Amino acid sequence: MLDVATDVTKNMPRDFKQSLGGKIRDHCIDIVTLIFRANVSVDKVPHLSDLLESVQTVELLLRLSKDKRFISVPQYAKAIELTNQVGRQANGWRKSASSPVASPSRR
Repeated sequence: MLDVATDVTKNMPRDFKQSLGGKIRDHCIDIVTLIFRANVSVDKVPHLSDLLESVQTVELLLRLSKDKRFISVPQYAKAIELTNQVGRQANGWRKSASSPVASPSRR
C-alpha cells in the first residue's frame, strides 16, 4: 500500500504533493508501523484500532485527491482495493485478538 501511495502522490500538483500527498504517505507509514506493533504486542487490540483509523484516514485523503482530480480514477481504485484488504485483515485480526479464546490463560 505504501508503494502505491508513493506512486499515486508522485504526480500530484506541486502545491498539494507535500501537504496532501505527504499526509497519505505518512499515514501509510503509520499503518506499517502499527502492523508491526500489533504483531509483537501481547495486547494487539489498541494497535489494530489505531491501524483501522489510519486506514480510514488514508481512504478519506485518497477520496479527496480523486474528487479534486489530483489522482486518476484507476489510481484511486487500485489504492482503495489495497486499503480494503488491509482493513478486512485488521478487523479479522482484532476480532480474533479480542475473543476470550485468544486471551492467554493464567495458571
